[in-house]
Amino acid sequence: MKKRILLIILHLLFWLINYYYVSSGSLNWNGFGEEHNLLKKAYLYGMFFNAFLFYIQIFWLVPKFYIQNKKTAFWMFSIGIFLVINTIETFLDVQLATTYKIYDFPLFVAAIMWFYHNAIFHFIYFIVGFYYRFQQEYIKSERIKQELLVENHKAESKYLKAQLNPHFLFNGINSIYHLIGKNDVSAKNTLLKFSNLLRYQLYESNGNKIELHKELKYIKEYVSIEQIRKGSDINLNFSIDVQNENSFIMPLLLIPFIENAFKYVSNHVDAANNNISIQIKEENNILNLNVENTKDPIIYKEKSGGIGLKNVRKRLELMYQKKHLLNINSTDDKYLVTLEIELN
Repeated sequence: MKKRILLIILHLLFWLINYYYVSSGSLNWNGFGEEHNLLKKAYLYGMFFNAFLFYIQIFWLVPKFYIQNKKTAFWMFSIGIFLVINTIETFLDVQLATTYKIYDFPLFVAAIMWFYHNAIFHFIYFIVGFYYRFQQEYIKSERIKQELLVENHKAESKYLKAQLNPHFLFNGINSIYHLIGKNDVSAKNTLLKFSNLLRYQLYESNGNKIELHKELKYIKEYVSIEQIRKGSDINLNFSIDVQNENSFIMPLLLIPFIENAFKYVSNHVDAANNNISIQIKEENNILNLNVENTKDPIIYKEKSGGIGLKNVRKRLELMYQKKHLLNINSTDDKYLVTLEIELN
């Protein structure tokens, strides 16, 4: 509402300044000058007709016809209104000139000259009005497109994040299953941690962004669960070096890479050959994730259904577009992921 009032005031100021500037000067328009205040009189109705042509484009012709793709009707009404207004103003010029007898040549010739001169200015305001409204419609259309894009991104992001839950549940339950009967105390502790992780997914990670320290706490607890499950079967090198824990990141974005490292780590008899390295570093709002794991010499394939790397790639494109760099390299015996994200 305030914006609309301000816009109205600006338009009124434009026309007032316009009239004051032209009518108070020593100009001569179509023979009308300062004598008898003819210029003020002529420009008063002339400005009214200019404003009429300007605003009829904005409020009627463009939105009702041009935008609605009724181009034939738009041009018919535009040309018709233009000719009528131009004729009316020329008629008033003739009446004013006749009253004060300011022309020295045949009135018919003077009328043609006035009609031509008036048409030039009317055409300018007519075209300016058209592009003014057309630009407004374009901005409005782009804003709607952006709003729809944002809403689609939100909906798709929620859908993609929801797909993580079955994957997470499967891995967590599987971890606890391997502990039951072997080490019941560890199983209970792991179940408690698993409960914390599930609570994080259900209640804390519903937005598009979350504090980095919360996401890192989630990762730490997940890694500890996997470390308990894998035990001495793997060698784990896990480190976090964060400069600003209050940065924000998209929740559950890093975990798929870490999940895959534990899921596809090699299973050699000699545990010294089963290695997982997870390095997370943040500096100057640039987050780097490096995940490396040895793997058995088989072809690594993603599971179908959007779970895994396809999912995380899509989420990165949605939220970080040109602000991330993801490289995934796979050899016969090693899998390496490097991810760089510009946070905030």
